[in-house]
Amino acid sequence: MTVVEERYRRDGFFFPLDVLGQEEAHALRADLEAGEAELADDPERRSILRSYPDRLLPSFDRLIRHPRLVDAVSQILGPDLMVWGSGLFIKEANTPSYVSWHQDLTYWGLDDMQEVTAWVALSPATEASGCMRFIPASHKERIVPHVESFADDNLLSRGQELAVEMDESQAVDIVLAPGQASLHHGHLFHASGPNRTDDRRIGVAIRYITPSMRQRSGDRSVVALVSGEDRFGHFTIAEPPAARMTEADFALCRQDMEIKNRVLFEGAEGRRRRRR
Repeated sequence: MTVVEERYRRDGFFFPLDVLGQEEAHALRADLEAGEAELADDPERRSILRSYPDRLLPSFDRLIRHPRLVDAVSQILGPDLMVWGSGLFIKEANTPSYVSWHQDLTYWGLDDMQEVTAWVALSPATEASGCMRFIPASHKERIVPHVESFADDNLLSRGQELAVEMDESQAVDIVLAPGQASLHHGHLFHASGPNRTDDRRIGVAIRYITPSMRQRSGDRSVVALVSGEDRFGHFTIAEPPAARMTEADFALCRQDMEIKNRVLFEGAEGRRRRRR
């Protein structure tokens, strides 16, 4: 058993994983922020960019396929890997945005737990900037009850929060330099606080799954096949973006967003949060 697999099985997470050099991380951030600037007068498309960077920017497609990420996740899930989605978690400088204690797989509508989230830092993730915090070994719990606040400052789709007692003193701060990543299990208890620094805190969460997974609803959400093969056909496999922020790729993202929103907000019709 490798060090990555051993620690992941024991704790439910692994960090730090060196993925990009700092210059590469800065270049990736610059590409994202250039895209945000280009869409400054188009909030709908800017929101889609933040939710689907790998579908719209070739640089982020290369990130989800990065050999160091694929190798590390393959040690946990095996050689056949898809990316179910990737999204940006951005906390602007000196803002109250936070992520409440939760488990990722609560509302994703997937039928199994063969999933690993790789969270890649594009700016310093420190305690002051609101880095993630993990409760070791909490991934051994099944999905536990959550309550929903739909709070404006909560970056989660429903403001979901654990409704069970937990010992926050056991939390580990997941401090990452730009270009480093953490891996965590979909049942792991995790959260993050506000950004009290003068720089944005930017991270991209990449959700790897095995092709055997499926949406319980029967929907064929859009995925990227990044390693091995798909012998199941449960999802729609998208090709890498042919160019930067094309209208065809925006249309594909909107199609997938309809599916994801229907899944994420099941039972909460009329209470959808605005997408950030």
